[in-house]
This record gives sequence, structure tokens and C-alpha cells, in this order.
Amino acid sequence: MDIFETIRSEMPTMRKSEQKVADLVLRSPDVVMNGSISEAATLAETSDPTVVRFCKQLGLKGFMELKLRLASAHPIDKTVLEDITETDSVNSIFTNVMRSVVEAVSSTERGMDRRMLEDAVDTMVAATRWEFYGMGGSGVIALDAHHKFFRLGVSCVAYNDSHMQVMSAAQLDENAVAVVISHSGATKDIIESAEIAKKTGAKVIGILGKKNSEVAKHCDIPLCVSSREIALRLAPKAGRLMQLALLDTLFVAVAMRLVNEEGFDRLDKVKRALLGKII
Repeated sequence: MDIFETIRSEMPTMRKSEQKVADLVLRSPDVVMNGSISEAATLAETSDPTVVRFCKQLGLKGFMELKLRLASAHPIDKTVLEDITETDSVNSIFTNVMRSVVEAVSSTERGMDRRMLEDAVDTMVAATRWEFYGMGGSGVIALDAHHKFFRLGVSCVAYNDSHMQVMSAAQLDENAVAVVISHSGATKDIIESAEIAKKTGAKVIGILGKKNSEVAKHCDIPLCVSSREIALRLAPKAGRLMQLALLDTLFVAVAMRLVNEEGFDRLDKVKRALLGKII
């Protein structure tokens, strides 16, 4: 029995509030599959706990398992990425990808909360330690951030292992900043790491793809990029580039505030060391 048949068979035994969630899933599986638990609750005019109870009623561990079951059961058409199909030429795919990036750049620039961006820079400048957390593709972005920020002379590290994240987050204090990176905003490990870091008194900055995501709830400063992409199918492309661009913005802004004559000397030493690697 697939997930849709299970929902229909269980609906008569559900509470009215849970039936609202069932109606939403049956009517708009794509919306549920690509959204957060809070978004699903809002659209169903109910609460997050009700969505969780709905999942348990179906014998699922939670909302993420529901999304995965929907992804496997929902009919997949020929669309692989938004407006791209498997019959498109390489030239057509290239054009579509470039347009999606341009669209994401424009949308992110228009939608960015500039005051919140300023707060993120101020927070990082005031900190004595920076930590970057990400899983999967976002883990690569975290490592890239570390590759930039560690040159500025502030204690800095990146973790893409969930165990290392929570162990390190538990040892932070009010002088530290944890930057959590998640396109979906629903990755369980990142939510847990952000929650632990915040409890220590550290400031938590989010580099996210959804304003109302679960991770955002645990961020002091949630910075959201904009991109139009299908989740749970192929890895985000434009969203990833926007997150990199946002981290580049933070890096340049923080560097301009932190780097003095001694800092420039440090950067020059790094540059000279790298020149030694070039034939």
C-alpha cells in the first residue's frame, strides 16, 4: 500500500484537525514534499504537533519520512529541473541553468534584509570564534567558508559531521558565532546543532533557503537566499551559488572591519605561501 492509499484508509479514524492535513497532502503533495512542517501546518490551518500526530497515525517516524514517502510515491514526470526535461539539448539546459542563476541573483538582492545583514557582520566582528556547520552539499559550502574566514586571524573551524557539530557546539559561549547552512532548513542534524549552540549563549547565524524553516526558529539572524528549485530530486544549484555569494559578502564586509596593518601582513604571508605552489 503506497502512502496515498494509506492516508485514504486511515482518514476515517483521524481527528478533524488531522484530516485537514490529510486533505492537504492528497490535494497538494508537491507543496508538502518541498515545504517545512510549519508551512504544512499553516496551509492545513492546524498546528505543527497535529502534523506530527498525522505522521504517527500513518506509522511514520515523523514529517521527514512523510516527505520521503511522498517523493517516492508521487508520479515523476519528464521534468527533472523546473523547466528542463530529459529530451532538452545541452544548449537548452545551459541556457535554462544560467537564467535560473540570474533570476536567483536578482531575487536574492531584492529580498535580502539589509538590516539583518548588517547585524550578521557586526556579530561576526565582535566574536572571538566562528564555526560553520553544514551537511551534504551545505557541508561543502561550510568548508568553503572556513577556507576564506580562517585567514582573518579569528579562531575558525567548519564541521560537516553531525557528531563533531554537536560536540563543538556544546562548548561554545557568548563570544562565539555558529553559522548554520541549510538550503531546505529542515535538516535534523543542523536543527540540533543550532539549538545546542544557542543554548550556550553563542549567536547563531543561518544561511538558509526558507524564511519560515525549522532551522530559522533557532537562529538569531536568519539570512535567506532566493531560488526556485525542486527539493528531494536533484541538489540545489542556484540556491547553492546564492549561499556562496552571501558568505562572500559576509567575508568581505567582516574583513574590511577587522583587517588592520597586521592583518594585511598576515594576508600577504598567505598569498606568498600560495605563490610557492605555482609552477
